[in-house]
Amino acid sequence: MIKVQNLAKSFGPLWAVEDVSFSVEKGEFFGFLGPNGAGKTTTINILCTLLSPTRGEATVAGYDVVREPNQVRRSIGIIFQDPSLDERLTAFENLRFHAMLYHLPWRETKERMESLLSMVGLSGRRNDLVKYFSGGMKRRLEIVRGLLHSPQLLFLDEPTLGLDPQTRKYIWTYVRDLQKKEGLTLFMTTHYMEEADQCDRIAIIDAGKIIALDTPTAFKRSLGVGSLEEVFLKLTGREIREEDASEKDQLRDLHRKWIGRMR
Repeated sequence: MIKVQNLAKSFGPLWAVEDVSFSVEKGEFFGFLGPNGAGKTTTINILCTLLSPTRGEATVAGYDVVREPNQVRRSIGIIFQDPSLDERLTAFENLRFHAMLYHLPWRETKERMESLLSMVGLSGRRNDLVKYFSGGMKRRLEIVRGLLHSPQLLFLDEPTLGLDPQTRKYIWTYVRDLQKKEGLTLFMTTHYMEEADQCDRIAIIDAGKIIALDTPTAFKRSLGVGSLEEVFLKLTGREIREEDASEKDQLRDLHRKWIGRMR
């Protein structure tokens, strides 16, 4: 589903990503972990066609991210770290707008929308304004929006950031159920280690390079530790921490570019 070979990205003299190579299999739940400034967000933004690489190659769903960006965008869904719904619109209106951006036939799309809303427990709230939704409800609606155009691959960038533990658990129950029913490939970034433990494989990136890639169980066994927190600390010498304000601003800007490109 994803193939990356010697990918690199520079911003002036700074190399944010340098010679990164990895692959993600169809149907896999793949995790991407790294401290702030490690290059994980830059790599994902390249895969989503929000940034162009300086060198190297990457394909998503068989499409080249540089030469075939439109096909890549139609093949993927994205759940952004920061809320990206229009709170002045109802749930239904947010989804209808997304369908228009992707030029989806409404009759078939409406049936899919109803099915997805039912799966995440929002059928009865379709005509309510999003500004009255709780944080967990907004996340569930964003998941529906990300899947509305039937993507093969779903990117989840810190999908449960700011949610309480119980709501995070519910969100992941919905996501895993949808993965099984839709046959999705999942690509996630997170700093919650209990979420990373759900991944089939994890790539740990530091200073722009992937330093390790394996299953959570194999990581813990090979390093003789009992948790991914210890794995991460041993491999990087750093602790996972939340993105700082400047990186959140960058994500908001990239989301605006995404919406603009889809029009």
